[in-house]
Amino acid sequence: MGTAAAAGGGGGGGARRWLRWLGLCLWAAGAAAARGTDNGEALPESIPSAPGTLPHFIEEPDDAYIIKSNPIALRCKARPAMQIFFKCNGEWVHQNEHVSEESLDESSGLKVREVFINVTRQQVEDFHGPEDYWCQCVAWSHLGTSKSRKASVRIAYLRKNFEQDPQGREVPIEGMIVLHCRPPEGVPAAEVEWLKNEEPIDSDQDENIDTRADHNLIIRQARLSDSGNYTCMAANIVAKRRSLSATVVVYVNGGWSSWTEWSACNVRCGRGWQKRSRTCTNPAPLNGGAFCEGMSVQKITCTSLCPVDGSWEVWSEWSVCSPECEHLRVRECTAPPPRNGGRFCEGLSQESENCTDGLCILDKKPLHEIKPQSIENASDIALYSGLGAAVVAVAVLVIGVTLYRRSQSDYGVDVIDSSALTGGFQTFNFKTVRQGNSLLLNSAMQPDLTVSRTYSGPICLQDPLDKELMTESSLFNPLSDIKVKVQSSFMVSLGVSERAEYHGKNHSGTFPHGNNRTFSTMHPRNKTPYIQNLSSLPTRTELRTTGVFGHLGGRLVMPNTGVSLLIPHGAIPEENSWEIYMSVNQGEPSLQSDGSEVLLSPEVTCGPPDMIVTTPFALTIPHCADVSSEHWNIHLKKRTQQGKWEEVMSVEDESTSCYCLLDPFACHVLLDSFGTYALTGEPITDCAVKQLKVAVFGCMSCNSLDYNLRVYCVDNTPCAFQEVVSDERHQGGQLLEEPKLLHFKGNTFSLQISVLDIPPFLWRIKPFTACQEVPFSRVWCSNRQPLHCAFSLERYTPTTTQLSCKICIRQLKGHEQILQVQTSILESERETITFIAQEDSTFPAQTGPKAFKIPYSIRQRICATFDTPNAKGKDWQMLAQKNSINRNLSYFATQSSPSAVILNLWEARHQHDGDLDSLACALEEIGRTHTKLSNITESQLDEADFNYSRQNGL
Repeated sequence: MGTAAAAGGGGGGGARRWLRWLGLCLWAAGAAAARGTDNGEALPESIPSAPGTLPHFIEEPDDAYIIKSNPIALRCKARPAMQIFFKCNGEWVHQNEHVSEESLDESSGLKVREVFINVTRQQVEDFHGPEDYWCQCVAWSHLGTSKSRKASVRIAYLRKNFEQDPQGREVPIEGMIVLHCRPPEGVPAAEVEWLKNEEPIDSDQDENIDTRADHNLIIRQARLSDSGNYTCMAANIVAKRRSLSATVVVYVNGGWSSWTEWSACNVRCGRGWQKRSRTCTNPAPLNGGAFCEGMSVQKITCTSLCPVDGSWEVWSEWSVCSPECEHLRVRECTAPPPRNGGRFCEGLSQESENCTDGLCILDKKPLHEIKPQSIENASDIALYSGLGAAVVAVAVLVIGVTLYRRSQSDYGVDVIDSSALTGGFQTFNFKTVRQGNSLLLNSAMQPDLTVSRTYSGPICLQDPLDKELMTESSLFNPLSDIKVKVQSSFMVSLGVSERAEYHGKNHSGTFPHGNNRTFSTMHPRNKTPYIQNLSSLPTRTELRTTGVFGHLGGRLVMPNTGVSLLIPHGAIPEENSWEIYMSVNQGEPSLQSDGSEVLLSPEVTCGPPDMIVTTPFALTIPHCADVSSEHWNIHLKKRTQQGKWEEVMSVEDESTSCYCLLDPFACHVLLDSFGTYALTGEPITDCAVKQLKVAVFGCMSCNSLDYNLRVYCVDNTPCAFQEVVSDERHQGGQLLEEPKLLHFKGNTFSLQISVLDIPPFLWRIKPFTACQEVPFSRVWCSNRQPLHCAFSLERYTPTTTQLSCKICIRQLKGHEQILQVQTSILESERETITFIAQEDSTFPAQTGPKAFKIPYSIRQRICATFDTPNAKGKDWQMLAQKNSINRNLSYFATQSSPSAVILNLWEARHQHDGDLDSLACALEEIGRTHTKLSNITESQLDEADFNYSRQNGL
């Protein structure tokens, strides 16, 4: 106002009229400028100076972000201001897009104007310039114009995938932990927060943790409490993103305690040994830390001086007879003399005796003073004494000769008369004439051994070496109307009466199994109707099966796990039936191993727990130990109702409560009660071996040029590998090579996994790491979770569709396996590695006689025969020995039918091959029968089951 007055001078009225005219012109110009945007006219940047005050911005537009599709509002406020317009990216915004509000500042009396505009996502996206989309305000007053700051407008977003996820680490205690996190790209830039076990980490409260360095988490000195799952959280105004969790394990390597004092020498004298010991408790290994290297016991030799007892030398010669008619002899304790505290010789060192046999003196008188009569009387007494002694000796001799002759007379006939030998015994030919087949009593029937024919006729199973077999049991009596199918001179199948005919049937889709209970694989080019793809294997949620069983018993099988349960005939009382279930734990094992103990099998649960059986049932559990009593001490453990594990027995122990038969890949256990069982092993030496299955899977990553290889090392049990297959199927993984076995020793050396022979101009490894090393403890206790290493490969061009390389898995100073990878990246060209289906995957529950390989009638006759004690030892004990059951026979002795329990164990061992020939050979070696029980037809089995059920009223 002062300026305006000065400019007006004396002509105040004219100045006021001029200013009013100038204001009207400015108003008209502003309105014309707003309308002129349609005509392409631009508003002036400034107007001539006039009395008044320039506009002052009370509020300027701020930088803004458009979230999703919501427009944002920019506003500015100025005083004094006649007009305010927005200019965006150098162009005026249309008047119709402005919203204006006008007010009066009470303190100064000046006019205040506030203007809003909306900016949409479409406007920002359509703008293409060297800088961000911007807007600013231009305000007019009587004196001129003022411009606000430029406010930028950007579209806010936050990508989904982290540029770098944190990776899990295993670090020693007091080591440094660095977890890298690169959040997703976003506008505005995302803020990063770290979570530990889903709880936020406050680095201000813990000086040991720093989260300020480029979004990374740094733990300067790792503590046991720092173990956990760490997650990186990224957030901006748009969204929040979570990274993959990284598991950090802080482990403690074991340390030796101080040596104890040397023990006393273990022998009282001579060469022995002393020992001292130490324990791996300073500190004890934790969280998979390495066990102490070296020996826990030291021994040294020691020598103790042995006490030597004294011994007498031989007596010296007698001395000359003394005047007292005595002579002397002496000896010394010098052969050897006592040493080192030994005892002195016992006895006299000097002896004396009369040197004239008592005739030197008589009543203390010299000989010349003795009368002759006395001498004669003494001579007579001596003579009569000698004659009496001679008579007694002759009498004793006569009596002895008489007794001797009398004793010999009892045997004289057999000794002298040889006719007793020739008349009492006759020669016997032990060889039998075998025409065609020795088991056919009708020798006139000559079978053609080159073709398979069926003959009907009586048969008798008889051993000419054992005559009493004809009457001991009906097993060896002639069977009425039996069909014998002759395959060759070594193959005769035995059936039961009523023209029943048996044979073992291999279901389609099955194959004979040996002792190896692992998943068998086939070459991808070996096409066969007995194969199934990875996708057809059951998932982990299906590891449970049930079946209803009655008096006839049956078999319950967990498909593709190697776990099975055999309920013998008669184990469940008649007219009762139970729903029996069986499951395999695939989660975190509840059995936590202590010290050097290792879990060797899955945890298998069978029930119901309150069910009572009258005959032991057989439970088959797979394991991954390379069985050797010299290197392993294997235990069977059971979980109590309180959740604790207690030892049932050691496999090598003698027990009457249960029985364990350890095969190379499975353990067959005879039990009386249901529950949860598992096998654990304690390595005795460093040569103890766990069998691992190694396999490689591959899949494409999000980036079309990347390809991921995942190498697994898991315990060689079907359960463990099935879990890997299930996880890989969900991730879209593809098996690239047939799995192989790796023998992993307990020698504390780690495992190395490396990628070799990558085509140099077609592929490369990211991030340039071709070898990874896994600590020994992680592999040795890998049953807790599948152990795998991942390698990321990148192809240089999309035209590369083939991958060829080698995966080397080796233990330092141990075994090595090579997996040859040769596959196509394209899904349409890839050949699938397939698995041979197991026969138990089709029939998880079988009840009645069909579940058993030995026909029930044959089983009854075997039990009736071998349960009876035999003078020649041909009873159930020999049956056990011939079936490779050589230990803990006292368990079978406590059973009501030892032979039945032995056959139950045989059924459990041979559930996949049904090798009846081996049982028949065992019986033949014992001398009980020469029959082979193979090639039993299914029609015979069905008819025999019907006959048995009808006879028993079922």
